Amino acid sequence: MKLSVIILNYNVRYFLELCLKSVEAAVAHIDAEIIVIDNNSPDDSCAMVKELFPSVKLIENKDNSGFSKGNNIGVVQAKGEYLCILNPDTVVAEDTFTKLINFTDGKDNLGIVGCQLIDGKGNFLPESKRNVPTPKVSLKKVLGSSNDYYANHVNIKETGKVDILVGAFMWLKKEVYDAVGGFDEDYFMYGEDIDLSYKVVKAGYDNFYFGETTVVHFKGESTLKDSKYAKRFYGAMQIFYKKHFKQNLLFNAVVWLGIKMAHFMRKHPVEVAVKLNTSYLYSSDFDNALLEQLPIPIQIETAIQLEVEHNSMLVYDFNMLKASAVIADMKEKSKQENIVFRFLLKNSKFILGSDSATNRGEVRHF
Repeated sequence: MKLSVIILNYNVRYFLELCLKSVEAAVAHIDAEIIVIDNNSPDDSCAMVKELFPSVKLIENKDNSGFSKGNNIGVVQAKGEYLCILNPDTVVAEDTFTKLINFTDGKDNLGIVGCQLIDGKGNFLPESKRNVPTPKVSLKKVLGSSNDYYANHVNIKETGKVDILVGAFMWLKKEVYDAVGGFDEDYFMYGEDIDLSYKVVKAGYDNFYFGETTVVHFKGESTLKDSKYAKRFYGAMQIFYKKHFKQNLLFNAVVWLGIKMAHFMRKHPVEVAVKLNTSYLYSSDFDNALLEQLPIPIQIETAIQLEVEHNSMLVYDFNMLKASAVIADMKEKSKQENIVFRFLLKNSKFILGSDSATNRGEVRHF
């Protein structure tokens, strides 16, 4: 088998449905399997997977064992030559996996490959490619300079070697994952992707950022950015430094001070409400009876337009559009002012999307 797609889910049933539909389209011509590990979600995620995706291998954990352990459980069951560690709040293009296979097959010394990630507003996520967050680099970032934190030596659309990739999308050979021991289960959530990336580099492999394919990562759907998030994130960084950097009293004091500064200096994003003037539904042959049930007044367009008004909501109908076209359109229209995006899933009666990294996004039923 060529590929195992590993998706760890917790309580994001509707975003998981969107993710799985995009993954199914992306593996249509690949010898692949999809494995969903559910960390005891209180919603009906598991029931949805069983009903709508019977070919997906579902592992139902009896508790929330965290990101690292959950993914490790899934990888144990994986049969693919390659693994794709994928967040449930993502959308992949139809040709994403094919492009990665073409890029990585036959490449010597291959470590982890990441790709270009955009958020739910179509904006590039700089954490798609990072450098090793040494105490000095992290302290400079806390103080407002992120030049050394992100891997700016590789342009967004280019491909090149980087050290650190993000856990929302990681592509690597299963033998490499096993060779470095997979995700370290000392991390419950956050930091484990940095740790895995760094372990792979230290083991002598080359990590790559691959800018020739783009994946939507809604960011915020899998976890809320609250005080628990801050505690876990900075606790994870403490684990990372203790594991990978030589310890002494001065070093420990600087790390402790830096983490505390980061905690107290962190900025809380200010939510700005967008006043929408127009809403567009990109669709064709849409049932007028269903149109009346939509939760927003909407204007039907039969093709993706090059220009829309500012302060608009765009709803993409996946009954007619491919994910690759939607992603490309989001990236183009993200340059305009106050454009928000929503997704209408094939054979589903809800629209969803996210305009923020601080909440779980929006799901509207009709």
